[in-house]
Amino acid sequence: MAITARDIEDMLKAAFPAARITVDGDDGAHFAAQVIDESFRGLNRVQQQRAVYAALKGKMDGSHGELHALALTTKAPD
Repeated sequence: MAITARDIEDMLKAAFPAARITVDGDDGAHFAAQVIDESFRGLNRVQQQRAVYAALKGKMDGSHGELHALALTTKAPD
């Protein structure tokens, strides 16, 4: 079963309940996500993105992952 933008959004909302999250993409493999959350304040970009990947619970792991590509933008709120 292909993963959907809604599936990704639900996983991210579970990990970052107060975040502003948008997920775009509809081919079942390539998506773009923006996650804006206070928990990112003081973290560098790599740390922020690692937190997001952890929230995806292995969906991007290796050649067997359901999610092939995710263009990711993360930041703390202005």
